[in-house]
Amino acid sequence: MAMARGTGIQGEDFRYLIVRPYKGGIWDVLKYSLRGDIECGSKFLESSDQGVVGGEAADHRWIILVSIVARRIIHFLGKPMELTGYGVDFFLNLLSQNGSLFGLFYNLLRGDIVIPKRGTETFISTIGHLDERMDLSQAKNLVGDLHNSTPGEGIKNVELDDRATMDLCMMASKLAYENAEVVRNVVVHHWKMHFVDFYDCWDGKLHMGFLEALGVGNREDAASFHYHLQKRSTKHSYPEAAEVESSNEGPHSERSAGIDKKGIPPEMVEMSAYYMVREKLKTLFEEHKNAKYIVTGHSLGGALAILFPIVLVLHEETNLLQKLLGVYTFGQPRVGNKQLGRFMEAHINHPVPKYFRVVYCNDLVPRLPYDDKTFLYKHFGVCLYYNSCYIEQKMDEEPNKNYFGITHMIPEHLIAIWELIRSLTMGYIHGPEYKEGWFSIFLRVLGLSMPGIAAHCSVNYVNSVRLGKS
Repeated sequence: MAMARGTGIQGEDFRYLIVRPYKGGIWDVLKYSLRGDIECGSKFLESSDQGVVGGEAADHRWIILVSIVARRIIHFLGKPMELTGYGVDFFLNLLSQNGSLFGLFYNLLRGDIVIPKRGTETFISTIGHLDERMDLSQAKNLVGDLHNSTPGEGIKNVELDDRATMDLCMMASKLAYENAEVVRNVVVHHWKMHFVDFYDCWDGKLHMGFLEALGVGNREDAASFHYHLQKRSTKHSYPEAAEVESSNEGPHSERSAGIDKKGIPPEMVEMSAYYMVREKLKTLFEEHKNAKYIVTGHSLGGALAILFPIVLVLHEETNLLQKLLGVYTFGQPRVGNKQLGRFMEAHINHPVPKYFRVVYCNDLVPRLPYDDKTFLYKHFGVCLYYNSCYIEQKMDEEPNKNYFGITHMIPEHLIAIWELIRSLTMGYIHGPEYKEGWFSIFLRVLGLSMPGIAAHCSVNYVNSVRLGKS
């Protein structure tokens, strides 16, 4: 758990609080939780100044305790979970590439078993096995318009809440879980599209874990967040960056001096997802002057999708922001507080809304981290909420915004039962492409105990986009 406040970001304004769960012992945790012992609690904290530890840390003691316990549990279970994930991936691909369980036994008897190889176009992720659909549906016409448009012009009239656009965004979000060869195969051979290989102040709070995943900081070096989120960088605190003044001679002269035009060393551009995507977009727009782009993602990918334009705003990347057609996220968790929302809505939702959060029914992830007096996280943008019958409603916040509650438990479990029954009939009612496989149905059975987990699966979002009714 970490927070950054006042990141608007001119040195002394940057304040942060980072929890280090392994700096103290179990007795320190108990004293801090039961007696509110600041001295014991401070052992777990790293901050920009002592006032943060004695002030805001004391006000958010329960968040800190939850973070300490949760991160210790995750660390303990991390390696077993990682190995389990590898095992599930391998087993699912072993079954699919040998035809079925019976096919696997038959090939084993013949001595002709197919062994899956990671990184190949036949090795599909667990997410891909939950929903094996690869082809676009309503987005086929959108791609056709793209092929028929003038080279470099793009599509002139795209409605941001158009089903075709949403279909393309959701399928792209799902495809992002796959390895590069699978992505290349689907984009080129199924979608018939070109494959591109990417491998002001506010008193706001950002989720540093998501920023770290985007590649604009490292919690082991808290100053790195400050460095990467500065609006301008004429003098640099990092030893890798040359201390030179920015010039107006263009990016080539700056890169020859050891930095890009925002003061970022080339080695950081190569390592970071944010800088790689940013530079690739700039290159593409030099070739396609009138093109625009959409940012999209599912789950964690959704959080990274909205963080990308947030960092663009902080870096004052005006040209890239003007090219932004929209941001679509699916099952996205909260990434910041109310001040962040107000700051970004002023930049990306005017004159027309550009940021849409798609939420399916009882999906747990969009309800995290909590929006309450303790955690203070807030969603922003337009929420496109789909109930269990795929009825779409446009609203500011999804119902039951924090998920857990006694009054919602019975309806959530009844809906989970209904979704399980429906999954068995989808192929008969809506056609073979909607038929769910055994793995998806198995997850729905497991989800009867925690409905919000099964509701997060990408299959629900693909169905919502394709079968949804206003």
